[in-house]
Order: sequence, then structure tokens, then C-alpha cells
Amino acid sequence: MTDYAGEKPTISKAAWIVLTLCILVGVCEGVDLQAAGVAAPRLAPAFGIDPSALGLFFSSATFGLMFGALVGGRVSDRIGRKPALIWSVIIFGVMSIATGLATDYNFLVAARFLTGVGLGGAMPNLVALVAESVPSNRRSVAVGSLYASMPLGGAVAALVSMLIGTGNDSWRTIFYLGGFAPLVIAPLLYFALKDTKPVQASVATEAPTQRPSVVTVLFGENRATSTLILWGAFFLGLLVLYLLLNWLPTLLVGRGLERSEASQVQLAFNIAGVVGCVVSGGLMDGKRRAIAALGIFGFGAASLAMLAGAPASLVISILIGLCLGATMNGAQAVLYGLAPSAYPLHIRGTGIGSAVAFGRLGSAAGPLLAGVLVGIGLGAGQIMLVLVPIMLVAGGLTALLARRVTSHD
Repeated sequence: MTDYAGEKPTISKAAWIVLTLCILVGVCEGVDLQAAGVAAPRLAPAFGIDPSALGLFFSSATFGLMFGALVGGRVSDRIGRKPALIWSVIIFGVMSIATGLATDYNFLVAARFLTGVGLGGAMPNLVALVAESVPSNRRSVAVGSLYASMPLGGAVAALVSMLIGTGNDSWRTIFYLGGFAPLVIAPLLYFALKDTKPVQASVATEAPTQRPSVVTVLFGENRATSTLILWGAFFLGLLVLYLLLNWLPTLLVGRGLERSEASQVQLAFNIAGVVGCVVSGGLMDGKRRAIAALGIFGFGAASLAMLAGAPASLVISILIGLCLGATMNGAQAVLYGLAPSAYPLHIRGTGIGSAVAFGRLGSAAGPLLAGVLVGIGLGAGQIMLVLVPIMLVAGGLTALLARRVTSHD
């Protein structure tokens, strides 16, 4: 399949349109992914939800996202990226609105699960569309810019939460925003995106006459090692990232900061994440991708170690929070940038979708790990040190993957 930009040193106008639209969808995904967390303090009292029931509300979207990523990637390899993306966007838009309209707990959980299905279905298609629209020498920075839209959307969700007031039903507003925005973007995707049917377009060159099974896609034709490395790196990277997203303020308060100060560090973490994604993508477009990957993950591990030993100072914590945000989010941008190169064009959606789904197991495991470590009496600094070798192993796997994969375009 010929990409929109062709093999040119710069990104074409058509590719910029694709990238811009995908980033807009990514911002919407970021809003929806963070909506539950920012709405929870108001939502829980409104429904009389205890902590265990609130945990199910949170995890329902994660399970939906895993399912949606697997299905959405597979569907895109069959019918094309454009229709698969549009239907995913419509699903998570409608279901986000439905979450805001919920009047009982069961409906709330079901709507959140289906929102996750749409979110998961969109992600592998966004990555594939961007990767296939730009020249290969700009792929990582383009995918990094796409991934940067996620923390940006999370910041939008936090800002809206601050502006909507404290009324009993104010929590519904964030879900309405997270629903109506993608529904507005969906028609733009329909009219502005070129239709892409990777299977049909590649029949003459690389696609087999019969559709390969999922097992063949992931483990056939010497792809087993790359798939397992990709899964392992995604799992470990998201474990660390989501542990920090969920527990960083609590851990900082445990080290002696005020809660308002911990929130400032968390804000610095997210803002730096946007920049880190783009910069990391740019570094991975160079000739020494494995070294760049090791540097990004290694700097992230060093930042964790610095936070473990840092005094309870707001200024120092913010500086380290900036480093953490840039490297932790940048590490994910690196993985998303490498994932398309691990699979040929006609099966790329399935491959990326499986990596996204497997990584979500890590995002669920991270907060659980922190809870276990706190439960056995480890302090905030000790928990940070536990994460250091995990980050280093993830970096080693990513560097190994960078050495193995080559572009299939």
C-alpha cells in the first residue's frame, strides 16, 4: 500500500490532515480515559458507591478497551482503517453520553464498558493510519505527536472538572463533553480521510490469498519473538506509567508534601508528558533507535531513583515530576512508534491491537502492585525503587525490538 505522503523527507499536506484529525480523536480519547477519575469524587456520593463498587466502575472501561483493541485492529485489517475508526469513535462518543445519562449503577458500569470498547477500537486504527500516512523517516515523531494528545486530553478533563462546579450532577458534564466532541469529529473523518483497505491494496504484493488467523498474524513467519518482546515492553511500561498516574499524588503526600503541592507535581507530570512524546518520537526517527530507546527508558529509571531519594521539596519534586512525565509518556510513544514496523501492512491492525490490549493488562496491574506494596509496609521511596528495574527491563526489551523490526511499507 502506498502511503499518502510517499517516500518523501517531509510530511505532505494530505498527511498533515490525517495527523491533525487523528490527534483530535486522540484528545477525545484522553478526555474519556480520564473522565472517570476526575468525575469519581462527585459520582460516588451521587450513586452511593463504596470503594469496591467504584473499582469495578473504573476497571469496566479497561476490560472494554482490551476487547475493543483486539476487535478493532482485526476489523481494520478486513474492512479498512477509516470505517473501523469512524465506528469506534461513534461508539465511544455515544457511550460516553450514555454514561452521563446513567440513573443506576448497573447502567453506569455497562456504559463505561462499552465506552472502553470504542476507545480500544480506535487506538490501533489511529496508530496505523498515522504510520501509513507519513514517510517512514517521520513515522515515530508523527506517532509520538499522536500519543501526546492523550495526556493533553487528560489535562482538558482535569480543567473541565475544575470549571463545572460541585453540584450533585456536575459530574455528568465531563461525560457529555467526552461524548459530543467525538461525534462532531466523526463526520470530519468521513469526508476528510481517504479510504484505506490494506488487504485489497496489498494483495498483489504481500497479502496471502487467504486471510491469516490471529495466531498466524502474531506468531507466524518469524514474528513470535517480536510479538512477545512488544507485549512484554508494553506491559511493563504501562504498569509503571499507570501506577504513577494513580498513586503519584498519594506517594508524594506520604513523603511530606501537601496535597495541593502533590497536585502541582501531577500537573507538571502531564504537561511534560506531551512534550516528551514528541521529542521521544523525533529521537526514534534517527539512525540509532536502539540507543535512543535505552536512553529514554534509562532516564526514566534514573528519574524514579531520584524521586525515591529526593527531599520533600516542592521545587525538587516538580523538577523530577517533569522528568518523569517526559520519559514515562515518551517511553509509550516509542513503543507505539515501533509497533507498526513489527507487522506487514495487511495485518498491522491486528498486531497493534494485540499490543494495545496486552499493555492494558499492565495498566491494570500497576495500581494493584502499588496497593500490595503499600499494604506490606513499603514507603513511597521504596516503591519508586521497586519500579527502577522494571523500567530498565522494559527499556532493554524496547531496544531489542528496535534492532529487530524493519519497515514493511
